[in-house]
Amino acid sequence: MASVRIREAKEGDCGDILRLIRELAEFEKLLDQVKISEEALRADGFGENPFYHCLVAEILPAPGELQETCVVGYGLYYFTYSTWKGRSIYLEDIYVMPEYRGQGIGSRIIKTVAEVALDQGCSQFRLAVLDWNKRAMDLYKALGAQDLTEAEGWHSFCFEGEAMRELAGR
Repeated sequence: MASVRIREAKEGDCGDILRLIRELAEFEKLLDQVKISEEALRADGFGENPFYHCLVAEILPAPGELQETCVVGYGLYYFTYSTWKGRSIYLEDIYVMPEYRGQGIGSRIIKTVAEVALDQGCSQFRLAVLDWNKRAMDLYKALGAQDLTEAEGWHSFCFEGEAMRELAGR
């Protein structure tokens, strides 16, 4: 039987990460919004000052099996700062391919991000989920996360494209 390894992504994983980003976007019914390229992932995650960090989940073949390792999930995160609580980590994406769900892979990715957060002195670990993704919400709550929409009434906003240029006066 194959086993699963969670590890830091390498530059050579960018093709698999992009494939999984597209799968996640399709699952979220937002595939048309994916504009990122493999080259941008390389430049932004593996340069001198990376904008993000990423973990990948890969299936390792059992001894004697001829198949190669296969990346089946990822967690893309970055560091932020809370003016109230200090250092924070934000998990932008967590995704496991449907045929590998229910095996604890997503939980292992989330737990690894929590380890990174603690190792870096972060006081909190944030993530967002679409309101219809009950399975994910149930998992996060089961792992101890607090739903800030329920608890504090927070809403997320985004300035993008023309709105951002207009705001900046450009």
